[in-house]
Amino acid sequence: MRLTVLGVGSSSGTPVIGCQCATCKSDNPKNKRSRCSSLITLDNGKNILIDTGPDMRSQALRENITHVDAVLYTHTHADHLHGIDDLRAFCQRQRQQIPLYGKPDAMEHIVSKFGYAIREPMDYWDLPILSVNPVEQPFDLFGIEVIPVPVLHGRLEMYGYRIGKLAYLTDVSAIPATSMELLHDLDVLLLDCLRHEPHYTHFSLAQSLEQAAIIGAKRTYLIHMTHEMEYVEVSEKLPSSVHVGYDGLQLEIADC
Repeated sequence: MRLTVLGVGSSSGTPVIGCQCATCKSDNPKNKRSRCSSLITLDNGKNILIDTGPDMRSQALRENITHVDAVLYTHTHADHLHGIDDLRAFCQRQRQQIPLYGKPDAMEHIVSKFGYAIREPMDYWDLPILSVNPVEQPFDLFGIEVIPVPVLHGRLEMYGYRIGKLAYLTDVSAIPATSMELLHDLDVLLLDCLRHEPHYTHFSLAQSLEQAAIIGAKRTYLIHMTHEMEYVEVSEKLPSSVHVGYDGLQLEIADC
């Protein structure tokens, strides 16, 4: 399968509005970060989104995404959810309802906030046509096993996901021991890394490197970064198996 990293930015994105720091003023395209999201393309052609941030439309246009078959939600903070209305374009093109998957409380939140989009197909496609599917155990999606990985985002329990040899962990401040058991033998790990300084709801750079070493994936890519994380500067400090992620990065990954 192929992973396309749509965005590696934190909730403010980079550049940050009004900021004049070196990262925000950088000409390096790898310092231009839209809000955090990724796309998994299976060998059978199915496209699975991870989250729908507020930059979803521009990400889809940039990467020429023409269809979306399902969405996995990590949690429902605005920077991971509020592009949900842009799923309308894919519903219109495909003439199909798009299923959403996530923690039961996340699905309840989506129904309460975006109830107009949770409906069955009818004659009109002027709104998103979505279904909610609460999950608490591994499940089959288009012939591949999706494993929810519970993690902590401050006090909030949310999901990362494991699919084949890939794990995706954004917005993480702690990984329970039971979830660590789900992260053995990875080829690729995408891992939260907000900034240099500690934060109560996210891993800092030092914490991300510590967790990456414990998990031991063949390749780890840092995501959900603020403008404090300048691409070249941070890259020079990393071990050979850890890399700074960037918008548009594409990775081929074993799916079993």
